[in-house]
Amino acid sequence: MAGLQGWQLVIIIAIVLLLFAAPKLPAMAKNLGQSMRIFKSEVKQMKDDGTGTSQGSHQSTGSTDSEAVEGRIVNGGSETDREGRKTGTNDQP
Repeated sequence: MAGLQGWQLVIIIAIVLLLFAAPKLPAMAKNLGQSMRIFKSEVKQMKDDGTGTSQGSHQSTGSTDSEAVEGRIVNGGSETDREGRKTGTNDQP
């Protein structure tokens, strides 16, 4: 790849990021910090609850696989709401 080694590519990528993404870096760092705090608190909560598996955490949220999902049903271009009434501009006769 044009005679570039790994460390040279890293330096070039860092320079490009600084030039084009510099205004967004503080916001990105803040979002990363918030995400890490949320992740750490969730891991701590799972350890406190004694459930380290995904099945245990799934149960702790109170949701099950049989819960209904609210939304619109789309059938062949015509949309219906929860009560079965046709909605939208795609109504067919």
